[in-house]
Amino acid sequence: MLRFTAPVTARQLRFVAALLGVALALTACAPEDQGASGSATTAADACAKDKLQLTTKGKLTIGTDKPAYEPWFSDDDPANGKGYESAVAYAVAEKLGFSRQEVAWTVAPFNTVIQPGPKKFDFDVNQVSITEERRRAVDFSSGYYVVSQAVIALKDSPIAGATSVAQLKDAKLGAAVGTTSYRAIVDQVKPSKQPAVFDNNDVAKAALRNGQLDGLVLDLPTAFYVTAAEIPDAKIVGQFPAAGANPEQFGLVLEKGSPLTACVSKAVDALRSGGDLKSLQDRWLSDSVGAPVLS
Repeated sequence: MLRFTAPVTARQLRFVAALLGVALALTACAPEDQGASGSATTAADACAKDKLQLTTKGKLTIGTDKPAYEPWFSDDDPANGKGYESAVAYAVAEKLGFSRQEVAWTVAPFNTVIQPGPKKFDFDVNQVSITEERRRAVDFSSGYYVVSQAVIALKDSPIAGATSVAQLKDAKLGAAVGTTSYRAIVDQVKPSKQPAVFDNNDVAKAALRNGQLDGLVLDLPTAFYVTAAEIPDAKIVGQFPAAGANPEQFGLVLEKGSPLTACVSKAVDALRSGGDLKSLQDRWLSDSVGAPVLS
């Protein structure tokens, strides 16, 4: 306690006031520090398995289209853990605390996945590229794969020897509806002929086989698989150069405003930083050898 034996001066009063101010400031800091720690704990608790708001209690429900294409899935069976996206889905589930037996798969057609409205899954994995337009309708996790688009053609196609994007301008090109493969045709090739649009890749591949197309645009891993296993008379003409500063990425899709989005992104980020995504890519996806970048 401060004790004055002589009359108190104005200077001494100012000194006492300053000391009281410091004491009050120090006292006020303590709750803030505790609050910050509490917030971090709350954030961690929100991603605890028993706190997750799920479509079906006790189950993590994952959606994808049917057929489930190679090399993203294997044998049209997303539940077998084979193929890059099936493996990623189970890795995310494990990060969230779910065993394989606690994962349920549901069929979710691509076009319904990217539309606004309630979803029947907790997240969907189906080669869905993250775009700002789609973000207005759905949530995305952070990206789990950086995408390149490629054009394939029959070996006797007039564009089979093309080495530049400009050489594709007068070709009849096609892609599945609503995909970034289609956007690559429109935005990068700027073709003189209206691109063909197909309900899915199976219909598009049939059109290529039948000579209805000069070239078909697909993501690069799918292009590798199609030319190696499904249409051996086709070849990869080349892959499109990266467009813009931000590369195209696939993201897991969630309902707009989903309480799971931050937790699913946290799981994907952990898989990336731990090298798991790279390991899964090395195991399930082909590299870019044999797919020159078009000038």
